[in-house]
Amino acid sequence: MAAGCAKVLVPLPPPPVSVGSEETGEASWYGSPFHGRRTASGEVYDMSQLTAAHRTLPFGSWVVVENLLNRRTAEVRITDRGPFMGNRILDLSNAAARVLGAIEPGVIPVRLRVIALPGSTPGTRRGAFAVQVASFTTEDRAVAVKTELERTWADTYVQPAEVGGQAVYRVRVGHYATRAEAYRLAQRLAALGWQVIVLQE
Repeated sequence: MAAGCAKVLVPLPPPPVSVGSEETGEASWYGSPFHGRRTASGEVYDMSQLTAAHRTLPFGSWVVVENLLNRRTAEVRITDRGPFMGNRILDLSNAAARVLGAIEPGVIPVRLRVIALPGSTPGTRRGAFAVQVASFTTEDRAVAVKTELERTWADTYVQPAEVGGQAVYRVRVGHYATRAEAYRLAQRLAALGWQVIVLQE
């Protein structure tokens, strides 16, 4: 009878994920020892790209990651599996870790939000449009403006880029599915004196 009542435990599938889903935990990073190797998705790991490993999110998903210690944010694409230690929910590429300020501490508390899933297109995915309010050649100035803006608009972030060999730090607000939504925010910011640009990311 005991044998007849035994149950076989089947691993549960990962919970369904949708755009807007959030998760909080710890993030670590990985760099040169893995540079050039194949990831779980089959892509070659390039530590200079903004990518990350997650245990269950579909490959090709885009997430906004916020460092809860300094409020820096970065948009990263999921290309690998991991990490598999403790409360860690994300393993950042070297480039993403630098943007977020995670190189020195090694492990940081983060909040991530899914902004696009595989198969979505730039014209329809959430996060396709944003409002840029400033661009600087020094990160400190960009972070100062971000800090001022996020008192009213929590979804403010600094987007690093390189133009003509020069590093620039763009301060942007919002992730919107349509240009019209972004324009409404741009009008509010312009009324406060900000020099705004609506752009497609």
